[in-house]
Amino acid sequence: MAAAVASLHSLLGRSSVDDHDEALRVADAALSAARADEDIATARHAKAVALLKLDRFDDALRVLADHPDQGDFCLLERAYALYKTGQLGEARALCRRAAESSRGLRHVAAQAAYRADDFLDAEELYGALTADTKAVMAMDESADLRVNELAVQAQLGWSGLSDPAALASSREDMLAFETTYNYACVHLGRGEYRQADILLMRARHLCESSEELSDEDKKAELLPIKVQQMLVLARQGKLSEAAEIQKSIDISEIPEGSTKAVAEYNSLVLGDETNPYMVQRLAESIKTPSSGSDRLFQHQADIMQRNRYIIELQCHKFKGVAKNTAKRIAADKEAGRSTLAGTTGLGVLNAAAHANLETGKGALARILPLLETRPDDVGLLLTIIQLYIQTKNPGPAISLLEAFFKRLEAATTPDHADVRFAPGLVALAVGLYKLQGRHNAVRSELSRAVAHWQDKAGSHNSGASLLREAGVELLRSHNPSDLATAGAAFERLSSSNPSDRVAHAGLVASFAASDYAKVEPHLESLMPVEKLTKDVDVGALLTKGVASLAPPPAPSSSTGQKRPAADADADAEPAAGGRKKRRRTRKLPKDYDPNRKMDPERWLPLRDRSSYRPKGRKGKKRAAEATQGGMPVGGAGAAEETLELAGGAGSVRVEKAPQGGASGGKKKKKGKK
Repeated sequence: MAAAVASLHSLLGRSSVDDHDEALRVADAALSAARADEDIATARHAKAVALLKLDRFDDALRVLADHPDQGDFCLLERAYALYKTGQLGEARALCRRAAESSRGLRHVAAQAAYRADDFLDAEELYGALTADTKAVMAMDESADLRVNELAVQAQLGWSGLSDPAALASSREDMLAFETTYNYACVHLGRGEYRQADILLMRARHLCESSEELSDEDKKAELLPIKVQQMLVLARQGKLSEAAEIQKSIDISEIPEGSTKAVAEYNSLVLGDETNPYMVQRLAESIKTPSSGSDRLFQHQADIMQRNRYIIELQCHKFKGVAKNTAKRIAADKEAGRSTLAGTTGLGVLNAAAHANLETGKGALARILPLLETRPDDVGLLLTIIQLYIQTKNPGPAISLLEAFFKRLEAATTPDHADVRFAPGLVALAVGLYKLQGRHNAVRSELSRAVAHWQDKAGSHNSGASLLREAGVELLRSHNPSDLATAGAAFERLSSSNPSDRVAHAGLVASFAASDYAKVEPHLESLMPVEKLTKDVDVGALLTKGVASLAPPPAPSSSTGQKRPAADADADAEPAAGGRKKRRRTRKLPKDYDPNRKMDPERWLPLRDRSSYRPKGRKGKKRAAEATQGGMPVGGAGAAEETLELAGGAGSVRVEKAPQGGASGGKKKKKGKK
């Protein structure tokens, strides 16, 4: 017994143990031979650590659970085993008991919060760990903490809560492929695909050229980088390049279940299979881990679930999709998650299923009744508004959106207020108002949104982008109240992110004419005018000519007969108010020839001109009868009238029409036969 315990103490005294199986064997021998409580606890502790090193987390939990007095015995080992087995709630509760006194427990608490999708808590925990610089230097944790902090920022980006100030990078960050990869993920989560593409290429190059990694380690580290590259290229529309990267990945060699599931879905999307029924069969064969630490994040699980519903819609399984999405929407509403982005997507899919993937007025007639039963379904509302816009009928769309806003304003919960002023809904309202030319309504909506989001504490809220765009829009107004609202928005942004030069510029533009005291501290952060204009060659601009604001002279007509402006001014007559009334300049025909004599009969109708020659047999007969010097058609007794032509061109004799009919007599009545 003494030999086993001595061997165990010798083993524990070593700084590092490479053979964990040997450590487990010695711990088992010591545990079976120990009699004293202290020796039993030591042997059990050693066995639990050896099992954790061998990734046998369930066995480690059973060993630690056998201890008669749980208390504070092996808190770090128990918390870590709970975290690795996916029991995140129990792990976080255990870490809270002694997190202040144990740095290791705070590390586990941060990791558990990260895997539980509580990214704000994880960011706070990692910030506290980084703030203790002495411990960071003593344990050489700076690199690991930086990698984990960036991973949290990437997830905050996917959730719409990323802090712009967290993107401040250093030269050292760009020298390691782990931090470079995480920076790429931060940009990817925020939709900045160009920056993400560049950083992923750099991370891949750094990983491939690393001398510290073996070939197997490089292969394992390159897998997630390639998977993210596929996503970035697909989002940029470079599907052929994304397919080439997909072909270079052997999915069967991916060890992590979550990464493997994502890669399989990417290959399904980028593949050549066009039969929706075959695509559905392949999608159902993908296994997505739902438990343990290696599981999908919530936004990943929501995307994959929506993909399944879309595939089923393509297979015309409308009733099934409508039923399943309705159940999910009802469950989320009972859980208080009816306004989440995932539920919004479900509402859109449910509306598409009820409309049988149709559009236009027919689809509106099918899904409008659903709004009466689900008035707070954001996805359904957005689908109906989109259909109204497609049918060029924005009036009902604006009415529905305003009614939805009134219902949210009547609610008293903060979640409803956040949904009311969600950036996407505010942008939709602004777009619809601009479509109708209601600029006052646009400014009113933006002002109310700014007033809501600028009161939110902290830098993590989805209104940061709205504050920026609303401030830029309100700066175009000349109303002092709008300028003050824009200044408040930029002041809020500059306080949360002092490195935001756009916020500083907007604040200066807002208060430059009203409050110079607020402007002066921000002038140094702006680029000087001299630096902006240092590359401008004023002499060259003057040589080429300065643009004139005066209108160019009107082009002359092809004949050169257009009247000069001086003549038009000379003909101007004074109006009643003392102002000269400019006469409209008369234009001459394009083919006008001043040397050509004008036809004196041009004012007469065509049939009354001397050059008129009627067509047809009757016309020729009338022309033959009207010979020069002959009798008029009406006979000798017909009345004539002489008309003088305009311009002194002569006179024309015209026969008067007989009175009482063509024959001049009364119509004879017919008698009875």
